[in-house]
Amino acid sequence: MLEKLTKSRPDDGIVMFSYGFALLGHAKLLKDANARKKTRIDARSSMIKARDLGVTAPLLKSILERLPADGGKDDIFSDNKVADDAMRDGEMAYVRGDFRSAAAAYQRALEADPKLYEAALFAGDMSFKLDLNNKAAEWYARAVQINPNRETAYRYSATPFLKQGKLEEARQRYIDAVIAEPYNRLTWSGLGQWADAAGVKLGQPRVEIPTSVTPLKDGNMTIKLDPKLTDARDESGLGSWIVYGIHRSAWAMSKFAEIYPNEKTYRHSLREELEALNGVVEAVKQREKDKQIKELDPSLANLVKLSDEGLLEPFILFALADAGISRDYDGYRKENREKLRRYLVQYVTAGK
Repeated sequence: MLEKLTKSRPDDGIVMFSYGFALLGHAKLLKDANARKKTRIDARSSMIKARDLGVTAPLLKSILERLPADGGKDDIFSDNKVADDAMRDGEMAYVRGDFRSAAAAYQRALEADPKLYEAALFAGDMSFKLDLNNKAAEWYARAVQINPNRETAYRYSATPFLKQGKLEEARQRYIDAVIAEPYNRLTWSGLGQWADAAGVKLGQPRVEIPTSVTPLKDGNMTIKLDPKLTDARDESGLGSWIVYGIHRSAWAMSKFAEIYPNEKTYRHSLREELEALNGVVEAVKQREKDKQIKELDPSLANLVKLSDEGLLEPFILFALADAGISRDYDGYRKENREKLRRYLVQYVTAGK
């Protein structure tokens, strides 16, 4: 049916996306490996057309990131052949719409390989499709036990609560998903669904850094200051931002190599950004103590508040992270899950 629609409505991005998604499912039913690969290539081609026609669904972007141009290889769920075969049986049953058989197959796979995340996850998904919400919750919890640092089970487990109008329960699970994988766009799309249902606008505290720092190149780093920072008449504290660039350049020139001797090249790190921002906070507090500030700049006020609340690191990791800083996330999360949660509750999902 979708294939016919692509011919009659070739400029409809949603049709192209739906057809590509259906092809991905159809590929699982094909017995010939070459046919499966070709079908995945066709699916990707249809998805690219959908993207070019303006479809911006997070799922589309995620699929295109994971599906290589050559169609990739067949999924291997487990090195345990019994478990892997059971997963394939489950996938084929799912594509046929036989959710009970699919659930049974996924459970067999989990029995054969108790550490197989997808088996527990998909068993939960099938239970949800069969309106067995309590059972689905049990399977999702099992997947979380297997790997608490993957976002999917958290996100899937939020859906039943969202559909039942249990918004607080849904919010907590979407927050868990973000904590698990904050740099995965699907986690934020889930939280966005909650926000739409709750009538809340997601947001981060506004902290504008009026200093630009160029990446380190040939041993040099350029720091550009907003002219307002050197205004002698400044009574808002903006001049405090001068120390931000000083700290950043110190890290680039020598401190990074001292703190991270096992890393061969400099990168922007969580510790560097934290030190630079804390330097600004200290400068603000000193100027306030010296009665040099009449009305603190709102952006600086937010920065000081975050620091006083102990939430500067979560702010950096969620709002300011680049490729370098994001590498420090897993280590920080290991010891600070509750602090990350507090930031997401108090700021991102608070609707302020």
